[in-house]
Amino acid sequence: MGKRLDIITQQRLEKVRKLRERGINPYPNSYRRTHTAQDARALFESGAAGPETVVSIAGRVTALRHMGKASFLDLRDGSGKMQAYCNKTQLGPERHELVKELDLGDIVGVKGSLFQTKTGEVTVDVSDFTILAKSLEPLPEKWHGLVDVEKRYRQRYLDLISNQAARDTFLARSRTISAIRRFLDGRGFIEVETPVLQQMAGGARARRFITHHQALDRDLYLRIATELYLKRLIVGGFDKVYEIGRIFRNEGISTRHNPEFTTLESYEAYADYNDVMAMLEEMVSQTARSVLGTTQVTYGDLTLDFTPPWKRLPLRDAVAQACGIDFEAELAAGPENLRSAMQAKGLQLDETMSPAYLVDKLVSTYVEPTLIQPTFLIDYPVETTPLAKTKSDNKSIVERFEAFAVGMEFANAFTELNDPEEQAARFTIQEEWRKQFGDEEAEQYQEDFIQAMEYGMPPTGGLGVGIDRLVMLFTNQQSIREVILFPQLKTA
Repeated sequence: MGKRLDIITQQRLEKVRKLRERGINPYPNSYRRTHTAQDARALFESGAAGPETVVSIAGRVTALRHMGKASFLDLRDGSGKMQAYCNKTQLGPERHELVKELDLGDIVGVKGSLFQTKTGEVTVDVSDFTILAKSLEPLPEKWHGLVDVEKRYRQRYLDLISNQAARDTFLARSRTISAIRRFLDGRGFIEVETPVLQQMAGGARARRFITHHQALDRDLYLRIATELYLKRLIVGGFDKVYEIGRIFRNEGISTRHNPEFTTLESYEAYADYNDVMAMLEEMVSQTARSVLGTTQVTYGDLTLDFTPPWKRLPLRDAVAQACGIDFEAELAAGPENLRSAMQAKGLQLDETMSPAYLVDKLVSTYVEPTLIQPTFLIDYPVETTPLAKTKSDNKSIVERFEAFAVGMEFANAFTELNDPEEQAARFTIQEEWRKQFGDEEAEQYQEDFIQAMEYGMPPTGGLGVGIDRLVMLFTNQQSIREVILFPQLKTA
C-alpha cells in the first residue's frame, strides 16, 4: 500500500511540475468567491438567478466524471456540495484538458451561471476555473470515508474531509457552545477569562500537570478548574460570571476521559444549588432545542428526555437502595467503618483510599450505572466536597448535586462555602489526607483564596458542566474522542 501511495504522490508531483512549466501557479495566494455552495443553491432556488447571473464558488473536488467533451465535478466547501459542469466548447480545448488533469482532493474555484440538470441538481455552468491547491495525497478510501478509528483521530483533517457525520458532530459542538453562551448572556452573566497557569491549581479533586516558567524560575500548574478565580470575581462584585475553557487533569484516557477537556463554570451571587438545578435544566433543554430541534435525544437504543423537571435523588438514599450501605452513618462512626462495610461487599480497597475516595467508589460502582434518564444526585457527604456549604440542618452533608445521563456525569454544582474560617479548616483536613493517604487529588491549602473570602463573599450558587460529555449526549457518541477535534492518544 505504501509503495502504491508513493507512486500516486509522484504522479501528482509531476502534474505540479507541468503546471508550473505552463506558467500556472498550483497554489495561488487567494481566490475571490461570490457565494458558498449553499448560498449559490439558495440563490437559484429562490428564482433570483437569471441566465446572466454569474457566481464564483470554490471547494475540494470530491467526484470527477469525464464524458467526452464534458466533465462533471463535485465541489465541497464548508457549507456543502455543488456540482460543476465543464464543457469543452465553452472552456476551449486547452482549458478543458486541464480539467481532465484534475485529481480527487484538488481544491479549485469555478465561475459561471447556474442551471438545473435533468435530474434536478443545481449546477454551475463553468465559464472559467482556477486551480487553488493541488492535492498530492489521494483521499482516504476513494471518498467512501475513513474507517480506521486511530487514523481518524490522529489525522482529523482526513476524517473531516471524508466523513460528513464527523463534520456534523463538530458543527453541533460549536452550536452547543454558542447556545450556552446566548442563554447565560441573556440571564445577565458576563463571560470572563482566568489563568491557565497557576501557582496552586485547585477547585477540584484531580492530579495536576506541572510546567516550569523560565523567566520566573518557578514551577506552575495547568489549571484543573476555574472555580477559585471565578469566586474571587464574585468577591470583587461581579454577581454573575462564567467561563468556557480548557481544563487539564493528569488522569487516564478512556471513552469518557481526556487529559484536556472543556468546561463551563458559572457562579451566581445570592443563589443556591436549588436555583442552579433549575437553571441547568432550562439551559440544557433550551440548548437541545436550539441545536437539535427537540429535547428528546437519541442515544444508542435509548431516547433521553431533557425536558424539565429532571428526577432528584438524594445520594444517601440512592447508595442505600443500591447496595445497603448507609455511608452517612458509617462515616459518622469513622472512615474505617465505611471501609469495612465496603470490603464486606467484596470491593477491593486499600489503606491509601481517603474517605472522599471511598464514597466516590460507592457511587461509581453501584449508583451511576443505573442513572439513565437525566437525574440529579443531591446532597453529598462533606468529606467529598471541601468547597461546598453544608445544609443548615445537617453539618455532615453539603448542598451539592451532580447531573447524570446514561450513567455519565455531565454537571456538578453546589452552594458555595463562603465562611473563610470553615474553608480554612476544610483545606487543612485535605492537606492532612494528602499526607496520611497519599491522596494526590486532595485540595491544597489556598491561602490567597482564603484571604479573598475574608473580605466577604455573598451566598453563591456555582455550576460546572462538561461540554464534551454534553455534546456526546447530544450527538449520540459513545466516546469522548469523537467530540474533541484533537484528542490525546497513545504514541503511535
